[in-house]
Amino acid sequence: MFHNILKVPRERQTRFGDQLMRLMRGAMGVFAFLVAVTALGAEPASYRSGAKQFASEMARKHGVDPGEVSALMDQARFRQEIIDKIRRPYESKPWYKYRKIFLTAKRIAGGVEFWRNNEVILDRAREEYGVPPEIIVAIIGVETNYGGNLGKDRVIDALSTLGFAYPPRADFFRKELEQFLLLAQEESVDAIHVQGSYAGAVGMPQFIPSSYRAYAVDFDGDGRRNLWESNADVIGSVANYFKRNGWRTGEPVAFKAEVTGRVPAGLPVAEKKPKKPGIGIEKLKAAGVISSEPLSPSTRVTLIRLESPEDEYWLGLGNFYAITRYNHSNLYAMAVYQLSREIKETYETRGRETAARD
Repeated sequence: MFHNILKVPRERQTRFGDQLMRLMRGAMGVFAFLVAVTALGAEPASYRSGAKQFASEMARKHGVDPGEVSALMDQARFRQEIIDKIRRPYESKPWYKYRKIFLTAKRIAGGVEFWRNNEVILDRAREEYGVPPEIIVAIIGVETNYGGNLGKDRVIDALSTLGFAYPPRADFFRKELEQFLLLAQEESVDAIHVQGSYAGAVGMPQFIPSSYRAYAVDFDGDGRRNLWESNADVIGSVANYFKRNGWRTGEPVAFKAEVTGRVPAGLPVAEKKPKKPGIGIEKLKAAGVISSEPLSPSTRVTLIRLESPEDEYWLGLGNFYAITRYNHSNLYAMAVYQLSREIKETYETRGRETAARD
């Protein structure tokens, strides 16, 4: 089953090994060697034992030769820096710092350009899935800067490191490693050399392997779901992801809120972690929370507080919660939403200017 995956060079010497050999040639080689080993971290015993057990599990669950999987896993490497990265995600920052990463003139301009270059495809995705172009574009912009940063970590290293040597989320990443090998076989992906994020997400929309298998679509009709090189597949897959995770066509995402006085203790307030909308309008009014836009009596919202020098309050609706299904963070969803608004406004303004000149 995994013959295509295993067609890789037999050379096992890693860049890390090359670096250590060079360091050891000098007078300070031994000292530098020790520094490098300390920085990268020693491979824990659980890593290789986990890889061995994983090979047996793949054989039992999917009927593959455990020797083939073992040969594949022999080429994976424990990476301490992967664990270091996942312990300090962007989403740990306060909102006012997080926002500055994504709401930039360059990223807005890049979104407008991506929209112009893929206008027909984005319109087709809107028709088929009901997701507006600006949301799709903003997701791609936040995730990889429109394909400019697809990740620098080998996916097999990231997922094996987190699956075998990071107990807090080992079960999750072990399952993602399983999904990755199945994906590699299905889509003819090079399991050894493909790179992605430190959490094992891949392609322009940074789908984790299970999401890739579940939500990616062949939107360009070439018989393959290619989220690295096909803008059509990327756009269609993001739209499909949102539709299947609760996006409601034509409905708003979020409204700014004004809070008079202190929020009552009985009113739930979401900060970084998302909550499903469940607060009624009358309850908001009674608590002195005023929406910047009128809401129908049946609307349910989440009251969100974002950390800033002067805290921001927002009301998240169903579509805001749908964005948090992509990344379970209110900061992430708000960055996507605000970037999408900036991209749309700039896109439409430039369109009007062009029409006026013509």
